[in-house]
Amino acid sequence: MTAPSGTSKPHVRPRWFTTLFLTDMWERFSFFGMQAILILFAVAPTSQGGLGLSQPTAVALYGAYVGLLFVLSMPGGWLGDRVLGEQRATLYGGIVIALGHYMMLLPTQATAYLGLVMIAAGTGLLKPNMLALLGRFYGPDESAKREAALAIFYVGIQVSALLAPLVTGFLGERVDWHIGFGAAGLGMTFGVIQYAVGVRRFGDTGRRAAHPANAGELRTVARRVGVVAAVLGVLLTVDVLAGTFTIMHVIALVGIVTLVSPFVYFSALTRRTRLSRAERRRLSAFRWVLLAAALFWMFVIQAGSTLSLFAQRHTSRTVGDFLIPASWFQSAIPFFILVTAPLFAWLWLRGGGSTGVAVKISVGHGLVGVGFVVMSLSAAVAAEGGRVSPLWLLFVLFTLACGEVILGPTALSAAVDLAPAAFTGRTMALYWMFAGVGGGLGSLLGRLASGEPGPFYYLGLALLALVTAAGFALARRRLAEAIAPSAREPVPPSRPSEVPSA
Repeated sequence: MTAPSGTSKPHVRPRWFTTLFLTDMWERFSFFGMQAILILFAVAPTSQGGLGLSQPTAVALYGAYVGLLFVLSMPGGWLGDRVLGEQRATLYGGIVIALGHYMMLLPTQATAYLGLVMIAAGTGLLKPNMLALLGRFYGPDESAKREAALAIFYVGIQVSALLAPLVTGFLGERVDWHIGFGAAGLGMTFGVIQYAVGVRRFGDTGRRAAHPANAGELRTVARRVGVVAAVLGVLLTVDVLAGTFTIMHVIALVGIVTLVSPFVYFSALTRRTRLSRAERRRLSAFRWVLLAAALFWMFVIQAGSTLSLFAQRHTSRTVGDFLIPASWFQSAIPFFILVTAPLFAWLWLRGGGSTGVAVKISVGHGLVGVGFVVMSLSAAVAAEGGRVSPLWLLFVLFTLACGEVILGPTALSAAVDLAPAAFTGRTMALYWMFAGVGGGLGSLLGRLASGEPGPFYYLGLALLALVTAAGFALARRRLAEAIAPSAREPVPPSRPSEVPSA
């Protein structure tokens, strides 16, 4: 690896870092900006430029989109690692995202759906490869520098998540939905342009595929992709010719893929990799962490779907003569994260590492559970007529933000600690794939909830979160034993045939 110049300056971020940071910031601006108005656009009548979907279908669409975006990070990471190299994969991903937003700028339903698929595919290509590219600039003995860089990226994400809904929400709700999507696309375009200009600062880092696939492997992948595409094409054609096609058929298919594929991939890794007894014990704990993460992200996506609709229909939003756009409530979570993250970091440091993974997961889910109990009460009040105070909704969003601050970093760290050494490098992709499971579950719940979710819907979410919190609290000692260094054994080198390729 040839590192570009500028990396030796003390206390000064090199120019390649600035390029990656701005790319990530603009990508997150486009993502959160579009996400803030997606559900509102989906339920808006076609006469007002929306998709005219029922609320259950719109919630299902939102969950399927989020799930697909997470699941596509695995093939996106494979393309960067085996075919394109991280530099080109990041660039192409940004271009596809921008084009997807511009497709949604066009006032037709077909281009809206196509744009969503393109944005999901582009994000799946850009996100894992940009993070991999960032990691290549730091050696194995520079983990502290790498963590500091990721912390800066995290702040940039929250700032983008805070500002983007304010821009796209106002344009989408007050001017035109498609103008709002166009603004998100413009942000991604800025990111692509500055990345294309700054890519020369990377030198040879990430220019070529780290583990190039040979011709035989490429043919195998192309054949499998072709078979899947052909089968889907035939099913779609039959559905259309029979006159039974609805967008819900596509949403259901995406939901099934996001729910099933992470478990299939996880099973394939464990079957084809030789594991020691200690590793299998840790792997069992790893499964529970992944499931906890999946449930948590199912709760979080409620903020952009059911809670966003609650803000629009049942929350008092008038300040003087100004009606606050419902999408602006999406800025609450990143704001609360920025405010509370230093506090929780101080609490964990003060605990000296004595607060275990299970306890943190338990606290995170417990806070979310309390939030949805309050949301259930708020929905009950709203059902009696009239609009409720925004403080109800802000409290729920506050608990989701605190839960994310606690559980997000904890689950990622646990993934590294618990995953067997044979596929440590793929644990990040597995984590995000299971986050996609949360999206799939959210899609399923949205469809099962006939009509508008009421008090019992949110109470059910609260009970699920609280039961999960109680379960991890009771299992804290067992999980701690699985993570403990004494539970680890050296892993004998696996033969090449035993290590699956990502």
